[in-house]
Amino acid sequence: MSIAPLAALPAVRTAPAFRGRIGRDARSGHYAVPRRYRLHLSTACPDGLRIAVGHSLLALDDCCPVTFLPAVPDCPDGSHPALRPLYEASAHRYSGPALAPVFSDDWSGRIVSTHSRDILRDLDRHFGDGVVRLYPCGAEAEIEAVERLCAEDIEQAAQRAGREGGDPEALAVLLAALDGLERRLTGVEFLVGGQLTAADIELWVALVQLDTVHRNHLDAAAVHAIAGHPVLWAYARRLAAHPAFGAHLDLDGIARRHHGRCQGLEAAGAAVQILDWAGHAADAPGVPRR
Repeated sequence: MSIAPLAALPAVRTAPAFRGRIGRDARSGHYAVPRRYRLHLSTACPDGLRIAVGHSLLALDDCCPVTFLPAVPDCPDGSHPALRPLYEASAHRYSGPALAPVFSDDWSGRIVSTHSRDILRDLDRHFGDGVVRLYPCGAEAEIEAVERLCAEDIEQAAQRAGREGGDPEALAVLLAALDGLERRLTGVEFLVGGQLTAADIELWVALVQLDTVHRNHLDAAAVHAIAGHPVLWAYARRLAAHPAFGAHLDLDGIARRHHGRCQGLEAAGAAVQILDWAGHAADAPGVPRR
């Protein structure tokens, strides 16, 4: 299994990123066996929320159980004590933080992967029923482009724009990305191929973070400009009312996680929430809340 460094987050120490793949590494023996693997997720974390939504869309409750973790980790370094045995079993003399998400092998008690997008791809490829496809054949490159856009031009740009003193160039990058998405979604329901895919999960989670986390560090003018994309936010609202999305939206947990980790100053835009996420999520039918 390959292990690569994971970028450090504020106030969180670096942890190794396990990159095992189902069905790809014969030496690891990670074959697609129902109920062999388990997800460990905090849906207050964007990676955990992304995986939880995909897991629900694929209807994998019986095939791949999920252990939900607290929104705010118990340890100052971001560790979840429940994950410590998995990390210690997976890396010799491991002393770093035990971070989520984790995709583990119940047979060996070890970690397969901590890389959210690899995990979601393997769930789709090896455990889905084939009726719902998060990564349809031929759409992989387009979905990867959306992933890069969300990571670089929304998530990272919003972080830079919200730093003390602001960053006008970063805000311009963010607004340009939202402008492009507004045009792309005009007259269509989903981002890629007319069907719900991993691209929609990616963008929806990025918009949740933008409105519930990054908004707190932007001034009122910036928030007003971000809100001025009616098609984009109608899309976010519509997905929030989908049972696979809304049932996993832990707004209180997101807020507590943010306040526990945030080192920046809050700005005047913090009082202006773009969407009533709780109200729209409450419209999601058929899925009980945790």
